Amino acid sequence: MEAHLQLASAHLPTISFGTGSLVRLPGPTITQPNVYHFNSTTYATIHSELSAQNAALYTHNGLLNMLGRNLNIKSFPERFQDWVPGKPRLEHESDQGYAGTEAGVADVVITCEERCFDAVLEDLHNKGGKLNRPVHVFNVDIKDNHEEALVGGKAILDLALSLNEAAGSEREAHGESGWGMGAGAARSGFDEKVPAILASWQERWPQMPALWSLAWI
Repeated sequence: MEAHLQLASAHLPTISFGTGSLVRLPGPTITQPNVYHFNSTTYATIHSELSAQNAALYTHNGLLNMLGRNLNIKSFPERFQDWVPGKPRLEHESDQGYAGTEAGVADVVITCEERCFDAVLEDLHNKGGKLNRPVHVFNVDIKDNHEEALVGGKAILDLALSLNEAAGSEREAHGESGWGMGAGAARSGFDEKVPAILASWQERWPQMPALWSLAWI
């Protein structure tokens, strides 16, 4: 979610997901995680429940701060496997009064763990690429703590801005025609540039192991 915050703050259209079967957060012991359902339990509800359960513990380990950040970004955690490519999404109105829709498509997916990268590729394969639309899937490995998330968010933002700049240049040169289907000159030109963009990014962020694959939605 830190990467989501940094991408959204840079005015890049961003949606975020988990890939597990349930939302699992630290509990009072390692064998007692707090477990919630995707797509229905709000961050505000989770924050309230954990505050009542043990405010001192979850303040000390940073969980309440993280949830406070998250509830200002979106209403509830969502699961990638439940995302339907091409189906417009309706954002629930947030505390700031923001509401918007997305067209249900993406040109880039960025994960932060290799297991999530694998889960995304498997799910996209299972969905069958019905839109016949290419999507670049990256993994930027980030350790799950506040400090690493801040640095990782900056690295992901750098990658996203580099990709966005290249896409903008191709659209300016060739127009929008065929972009979504990957059949136009703009889209094919962008796709061809991605390996070089990633290689250049990796030189700037050598401490961030990265993976890349082309998939279809």
